[in-house]
Amino acid sequence: MSSSLARRLRSEESGLSTLEWIGIVAFVLAILAMIPPIREAAIEATGVVFNQRDPDTGELSDFSVAMRGFGIALGSIIVFVGTGFFLLYTNVGRRLAFLLTGAAVFGWLVINGILFVVYAPRGIRPENLEGLNAFQIRLPAVALTLGSLVLFAMFIVALNRYEADTAE
Repeated sequence: MSSSLARRLRSEESGLSTLEWIGIVAFVLAILAMIPPIREAAIEATGVVFNQRDPDTGELSDFSVAMRGFGIALGSIIVFVGTGFFLLYTNVGRRLAFLLTGAAVFGWLVINGILFVVYAPRGIRPENLEGLNAFQIRLPAVALTLGSLVLFAMFIVALNRYEADTAE
């Protein structure tokens, strides 16, 4: 039993992990971004999606604005969660870092959802939205809160099991 565990641990430690490969690729891309012709080509390539203009008005198209929004949201989530995971990964290991990051993210989403439910949107008041009352305007936030609470509880249980396994 212990020899199979030792063999598995040795195989996990041989070569580069996926996270290390991602770090190498990111480093190479950062170096390439410093070379002006490559940087200009990348700007031109992304301009196909992010810089589309309406031929009549010259304004950015709705598709381009939406893609910029999706890109910014996705990038910020990757940076927010990825930075925390990376710091934990370097200090506590892969498995525990995943569990701690998951518990932290979903715990934060529970708190965020509760705050959104209590302090509803500050824009248009619910009585001005046709067909939506004050409760209905909060339904997406309630769903986010409940879903995040379930996932947070799952990560806490997994952390408890991990701790029990490592204590033995």
